[in-house]
Amino acid sequence: MRAIAFFAVMSVVPFIASQSQAQDAAAGEKVFAKCKVCHVADQDKNKVGPSLNGVIGRTAGTHPGFSYSQAMVAAGKSGVKWDEPTLKTYLHDPKAMVKGTKMAFVGLKQDEDIANVIAYLKQFSK
Repeated sequence: MRAIAFFAVMSVVPFIASQSQAQDAAAGEKVFAKCKVCHVADQDKNKVGPSLNGVIGRTAGTHPGFSYSQAMVAAGKSGVKWDEPTLKTYLHDPKAMVKGTKMAFVGLKQDEDIANVIAYLKQFSK
């Protein structure tokens, strides 16, 4: 019985730990430097990639004036919205989440970097 309780608790701990990861917008701004080649977050301006100003809550593939891949438009039509869990998955491996995306970036591998970039983007998504 103790073994079952132990394994039950241990299976929940990683989930709680990953959910409570601190987000640091200043650190996220530094990580976002990798994204600035193609994206802007502090202005509503498209570059090689769409503006990320107001991205939190936006339906995928819908920012005005940007020519998205058919795959990204289809993702939006299927219900993909850019919230924290979706961004976490996408930023980890964009091509795995949206097969056929035009985004060439391979993704961020550190969960802390992803959390911090999301905190940075939140500042511009109010």
